[in-house]
Amino acid sequence: MKTKSLGNSDLAITPIGFGAWAIGGDWQFGWGAQNDSDSVAAIHRALERGMNWIDTAAVYGLGHSEEVVARALREWKVTRPYVFTKCGMLWDDQGQISYSLRAESVRRECEASLRRLQTDVIDLYQIHWTADDLNETLEGWQALAALQKEGKVRWIGVSNASVDEMQQMQTIAPITSLQPPYSLLRRDVEAAQLPWCQREGVGVIVYSPMASGLLTGAMTRERLAALPQTDWRTRNQEFQEPKLTANLEVAERLRNVGARRGRSAGEVAIAWTLNHPAVTGAIVGARNAPQVDGIIGAMDFRLSPEEIAQVETR
Repeated sequence: MKTKSLGNSDLAITPIGFGAWAIGGDWQFGWGAQNDSDSVAAIHRALERGMNWIDTAAVYGLGHSEEVVARALREWKVTRPYVFTKCGMLWDDQGQISYSLRAESVRRECEASLRRLQTDVIDLYQIHWTADDLNETLEGWQALAALQKEGKVRWIGVSNASVDEMQQMQTIAPITSLQPPYSLLRRDVEAAQLPWCQREGVGVIVYSPMASGLLTGAMTRERLAALPQTDWRTRNQEFQEPKLTANLEVAERLRNVGARRGRSAGEVAIAWTLNHPAVTGAIVGARNAPQVDGIIGAMDFRLSPEEIAQVETR
């Protein structure tokens, strides 16, 4: 399987990696209850099929996603994948979410993630969301840089950041990677972040390339109506009218292109993101092994210019 170097790091990653957001289960931004055994099977299938990295975050399932990842890797007896996680989102005893990039908070989070992941070092540690106050973001980034020097994390990156923020962060320590949302339905990072990362040699691992299920080809109004109320998508405007109809039309275009190539709509959606020269890899979530089989073809699938034009047509 072909790999690409992630930014300034020595991490050679496969085109897609396993996204562990959904397997966290119930919480404020969760996808509803999940079966941990199915989640472990999904991770194992992803690794069997060639993925070599897993992206999670402390807040996913209020620590539970990291614990499930640790369980999956304990039971995995082959080459260990890279494990990426994030900091900056906190929770209280009632599960209410807050945000902090204060240095001491970042350090506590890192130690907690190391314990949950049952590892001595995190391959890529990322700021999950930058703070409203730039100074707080820079304080957090300085803490990540210190953790890197101490050997607790190998490389450091940021998620959901602007170019202005990244320029300031670069004066403190080099950014290995940016993790932005990117799909046919969310293309705003094409204007600034992606070109900047390409110029600066910053890696890009995009999240939600299938728009959280909207572009899989499997999402229908009936399926959406049947989602549990604890699934965050039931409260998101992209899954509601007037946007839903237009979004499902995009999925139909993806399905049509994929049908001619023996590929799923989701695989076409992922391949579209990987076509951008700034993108190093895409994070793809799955909650059971069959879901992995339905998207793994995106690893080595590339769209022609004509197919790209067809899926982009509005």
